[in-house]
Amino acid sequence: MGKSLVEMAADLVQSQCASKAMNTEELTLALQSTFNALQALQAGEAKQQAGISEGTAGVAAVPGMTPEKSIQKNKIVCLECGQEFKMLSPKHLRSHGLTGREYRGKWGFPLRQPLCAKSLSERRKKAGKDRGLPDNLRKAIAKRKKNGQAKKAAAVKK
Repeated sequence: MGKSLVEMAADLVQSQCASKAMNTEELTLALQSTFNALQALQAGEAKQQAGISEGTAGVAAVPGMTPEKSIQKNKIVCLECGQEFKMLSPKHLRSHGLTGREYRGKWGFPLRQPLCAKSLSERRKKAGKDRGLPDNLRKAIAKRKKNGQAKKAAAVKK
């Protein structure tokens, strides 16, 4: 279990005392101010966590960065931490406690929005078309519908 605020404040002041001689008054004042600072930080952190858990859109880690501007030609900026990537991987999103779907919802992206740089998305799209994926996908969907209708017809005859 983690340390309490008092224990953390005591450790910090103890480290400070090791490098600088302090009288009782200075020690008390340092302990109180350190405890108050830690308490304020904890309250701010709790407020931020409450905002995230309620599903409200948080403030971007990169000041002035809107979700629309975070997806650029050669990079995507993570709105949680401000790091730049070619794509936001599921592993990176897990480090923020999010899935791709939750990230998109939190920052207002459409669910089908790729979380990668525009150049990478275009390259993948072109490669898929070169391999004939759109045609193959249409054929597979038509085949699935045909099989589904045949199964329904068979079930109705029984």
